[in-house]
Amino acid sequence: MTTRATTGAPPRDLRDFYENPAVPVASGTPRSLRQARMLARALSGPATASPQTILDIGCGDGTAAATAAPLLPGHRVIGVDWSQDALRRARTRIPYAVRGELTGGGLPFASGSADAVLFSEVVEHLVDPDAALDEIRRILRPGGHLMLSTPNLAAWYNRGLLLAGVQPVFSEVSLRGIHGRPGTEVVGHLRLYTARALKEFVAASGFTVERLEGAPFHGVPRPLRPLDRLACARPQLASILLLHARRT
Repeated sequence: MTTRATTGAPPRDLRDFYENPAVPVASGTPRSLRQARMLARALSGPATASPQTILDIGCGDGTAAATAAPLLPGHRVIGVDWSQDALRRARTRIPYAVRGELTGGGLPFASGSADAVLFSEVVEHLVDPDAALDEIRRILRPGGHLMLSTPNLAAWYNRGLLLAGVQPVFSEVSLRGIHGRPGTEVVGHLRLYTARALKEFVAASGFTVERLEGAPFHGVPRPLRPLDRLACARPQLASILLLHARRT
């Protein structure tokens, strides 16, 4: 479900955590497809008839970028990650993958050089999400597109789990093991957002929110997946939040 986080200079134990090949670095295909379709719609029309530069920041193993590429013909998709292990895998799936960090020295791109940014389930991993969005805003041209996805703290099942006194899915209290919630994988989530909080956060960072959609989570037990797909009709209840914003 998650990609490797582009965190800048996290503590050594956190950096080592993300360099571990056992940590999941691929996002679910349904989410990737929905996000790519949102971007394809945003890039349609005469204003974007020329080839566009799209950066997949926190690209992980390149699965999301490879899924999006066929829906974005004629445009250049570049994967960006700080993890050398992730980049090695990404380069087997996409033509361009470069090393870069959102904080510290910043990304290796000039200001205003990108037309769109895919930011797929990265923000929940970040120590400093404010600085990350500042850097994304810097590299995007005015009016450029931000396609951000992240797990929904207020997903339909999390509401029930909280009422029962159970730690919500996607939330974590340790990098060493799962405590108090369903699931078996530790993925390093530091922050979680509701739909309202995500929209307010992105708007406060200098973007205009254009659209919010929901996507299913591949980790939902099979008998509950029809409900999870139905919940996508109301993003506030969906497993994954897909947000389209433009740089102001």
